[in-house]
Amino acid sequence: MITWQVLAGGPLLGPDERLGLELAGRGPRPLTELFADLGNVQAAVPVLACAVLVAWFRRAGRAALYAVLAMAAVPALVVPLKLWTDRQGPLTEATGYYPSGHTTTAMVAYGAAALLLAPHLKRSWMALVAAVLLTAATSAGLVLRGYHWPLDVVAGWCVGGVLLLALRAVSGNGQPPK
Repeated sequence: MITWQVLAGGPLLGPDERLGLELAGRGPRPLTELFADLGNVQAAVPVLACAVLVAWFRRAGRAALYAVLAMAAVPALVVPLKLWTDRQGPLTEATGYYPSGHTTTAMVAYGAAALLLAPHLKRSWMALVAAVLLTAATSAGLVLRGYHWPLDVVAGWCVGGVLLLALRAVSGNGQPPK
């Protein structure tokens, strides 16, 4: 539905662009830049790598492997969508901004890390809360810095959500086999 809005110039596109331009540049620049950077591969993937190692050493190798495959699926899904939609960014003439790869990277890396670590934590809900907060901060930073339109970010959530649901389904939520 969101992709159709972008491709066909649907009714959500105008409000999306108005909201994106209204929000761009708001907030303290160092903080919004830090938040946006949480979606960089250099920030998010090492978090997932640490969780993969913990899962591997806790005999949840299958879940760890599936988490790595979910992360590898991010560019395999996002790059073709960016090429297909060819959407211009908020503050640039450049295209290829839909969906947000940084949002998808953050959601999958932090979400998969939470799924892998949760079975090994006393308060497993804290891992989920941390993943949600890191993804939300990334999303907000990207829009507030003017790097992405809000719909780009929502599409990133959709792609990331599908990958995390698939990961949870095939990995047994990171629990070692009994």
